[in-house]
Amino acid sequence: QVQFVESGGGLVQPGGSLRLSCAASGFNSDMYDIGWFRQAPGKEREGVSCMNSGEGGRFYADSVKDRFTISRDNAKKTVYLQMNSLKPTDTGVYYCAAAYACSWDPGHFGFWGQGTQVTVSS
Repeated sequence: QVQFVESGGGLVQPGGSLRLSCAASGFNSDMYDIGWFRQAPGKEREGVSCMNSGEGGRFYADSVKDRFTISRDNAKKTVYLQMNSLKPTDTGVYYCAAAYACSWDPGHFGFWGQGTQVTVSS
């Protein structure tokens, strides 16, 4: 099956950290820009971060800037999202997906996985 597989979510207290992983299955993700999105209950899916293919740029939503870090290991076909100083507003299902160019529009992305739940609560 051609998709991403996300992992690493869980329950964490405010101020804590999590590292999400996004592994490509059935296709070569090296040529694509990879984005992380999240969706909270009752809300639309929103872009969190995106990274260009190769050694290109990294982009962050204002709400996560200076707290989240995106990285990728093309040899492992895996993209990571290190999340620090987590807040309750970071709660949601986190997805990764691929596009030809970074964008905040989920409609520009494909190869969506099932997502991984992140819950920030005391």
